[in-house]
Amino acid sequence: MTEYFDDGADYDDSDHGTGDYELSERQALRRVAGLSTELQDITEVEYRQLRLERVVLVGVWTSGTQREAENSLAELARLAETAGSQVLEGLIQRRSKPDPATYIGSGKAKDLRDIVLASGADTVICDGELAPGQLRQLEQVVKVKVVDRTALILDIFAQHASSKEGKAQVELAQLQYLMPRLRGWGESLSRQVGGRAANGVGIGGRGPGETKIEIDRRRINSRMAKLRREIAGMKTARDVKRSRRVSGHVPSVVLAGYTNAGKSSLLNRLTDAGVLVENALFATLDPTVRRTHTADGREYTLADTVGFVRHLPTQLVEAFRSTLEEVAEADLILHVVDASDADPEAQISAVRAVLIDIEATHVPERLVFNKVDAADPETLTRLRSLAPDAVLVSAATGEGIEALRVTIEQMLPRPQVEVDVLVPYDRGDLVARMHTDAEVISTEHTPDGTRLKARVRPGLAAALAGYAASG
Repeated sequence: MTEYFDDGADYDDSDHGTGDYELSERQALRRVAGLSTELQDITEVEYRQLRLERVVLVGVWTSGTQREAENSLAELARLAETAGSQVLEGLIQRRSKPDPATYIGSGKAKDLRDIVLASGADTVICDGELAPGQLRQLEQVVKVKVVDRTALILDIFAQHASSKEGKAQVELAQLQYLMPRLRGWGESLSRQVGGRAANGVGIGGRGPGETKIEIDRRRINSRMAKLRREIAGMKTARDVKRSRRVSGHVPSVVLAGYTNAGKSSLLNRLTDAGVLVENALFATLDPTVRRTHTADGREYTLADTVGFVRHLPTQLVEAFRSTLEEVAEADLILHVVDASDADPEAQISAVRAVLIDIEATHVPERLVFNKVDAADPETLTRLRSLAPDAVLVSAATGEGIEALRVTIEQMLPRPQVEVDVLVPYDRGDLVARMHTDAEVISTEHTPDGTRLKARVRPGLAAALAGYAASG
């Protein structure tokens, strides 16, 4: 059960989105089963590490419907559980905009403190990205650690990153998030170097020195620069692999979509990739690329990518930009949507917002509604009207997979140049190349060689220029 705070502002009550609330309604509190987070402080700060245990969730409902606000908090609960938390309470405050000081206002912050004490929570997680000052002031009131949505998602990424590049990208994002939030914990971060600490220079040699926070900031800047160099080097290696596929004229298809929409399961269905599949948010952080073929023999690559989420932290988008380039440079995006989700339309909007961020809107896109075996019939009807050309599939049961294969085959770019050639038998290399890189329409074996009608790319058309068939 969700608890609602209200700041007394006037709203239009249509669809429970806004409205004039009676005093009793404004003071009503409703609850949701919970979560917990413990933030472990590190004196020599590399970044703040989260250990999530027993938490209370807090959201500010500023616009949209009540259902949308509750869905957002429910997603925050799933994120917290993915990070290893137990959700104890879920609280929503109704107000026109977040309080600039404490996110929920000083009075409601005191109410939150009482709920934290009563539930035994050790952490509060806020459904939004809080400014450093908001985090600090809210912590001072509730007397437990306060974590925002961005820090929570970063922690989940840190837990799931397995490759060297993935770990470097997540650490860079964490440090970018931490940098403006460095603040003193007690006296330790305001120490200054002087006297004996300044190598015994003594009187006349005691300058103001560096505060500990300045030392941490310098060390973090140095670490971030090193990570950026490492990621740039890894990007070069991936670019080489991608350029080989491009030079070989192998079209690329990318599975993009919301986290836990079933992209890895679809990759396994389409290519027998054997990728690990988990019913968890952000189970896939490292891209997986597999080669496969259409029914007419054309080769293409299919790539699984990191899942997106509402309000994906900008630090992550920036850190993972080199990985997300797979999406921006693809020939086709299969936008996978969880049809069984409570709000699939919001998933679509969130993913398209990230596609805009990574400049991938020019790539042809086809919606794929997955998990139709678990979806509500009314939701499916609504989704069909939203996107009549979408493909409805179930990676679990195999329903719709053949229709998806046909869609991929139809939407893949085709060679542009039509040729009718008679290739001598001693040029079997050209025939093999046509079967690999071209779309062969017909083949006929004659006494003088192999006659082929095909659609080819300009480079191969030039190589075949001397073998045009007559008659």
